[in-house]
Amino acid sequence: MIDHAHDLACVREATDRLLAAVAKLDNASLAEPSRLPGWSRGHVLAHLARNADALVNVLQGRPMYASAEVRDADIERDAPRPLEDQVADVRESAARFQAAGDAPADWTRTVELRNGVTDSAARVPFRRWAEVELHHVDLGIGYELEDLPAEFLERETGFLTDRFSGHPDVPATRVTDAARAWSTGREADEPGVTVTGRPADLVGWLAGRRDGAALEVRGGALPKLPPL
Repeated sequence: MIDHAHDLACVREATDRLLAAVAKLDNASLAEPSRLPGWSRGHVLAHLARNADALVNVLQGRPMYASAEVRDADIERDAPRPLEDQVADVRESAARFQAAGDAPADWTRTVELRNGVTDSAARVPFRRWAEVELHHVDLGIGYELEDLPAEFLERETGFLTDRFSGHPDVPATRVTDAARAWSTGREADEPGVTVTGRPADLVGWLAGRRDGAALEVRGGALPKLPPL
């Protein structure tokens, strides 16, 4: 069972780590490229703030974003702001998300995210946790996949292998860190490919942050995964 209250606490802790790290930057470093193609660090922070507000919309029964165009325009608008404004926006939007998460609600209900994707309301805090952790890594300021909490790495591996489960373009694959195993890709009696690696390297590959070169692959080539 998903413990949304636990995940909300994890979001708060991850946000505090990110804010403490970002506060040490300056305006010039915000304008530098992040690890995401075409995005500066300012773009990443603007996205994090607007994503928090978008998930408030989800929890309160409104469309996540008015449109894809509005989402992109808001990020472009907010990306060049000075550090003080960026930090305040991430902090204040995070507080709005926490307040929405703390409000009494039916956490078993189904909510709608982007592009018609639906999920349990109880999983929304975990989705936000993933946004904060992975985009902290994307900033390229010293926080790496290896620094992510062990619980997060395990659950994100499960979340992402679930996401690709049944995907026609992904071969039947067993993913393992030698202690736990997950199945993903096309349905099959037995997975044809086995991918083994450290938790950080598995999440890096599944989340499109690493090329998988550090992984051990048996039974075929490393599967090419669709974009998230």
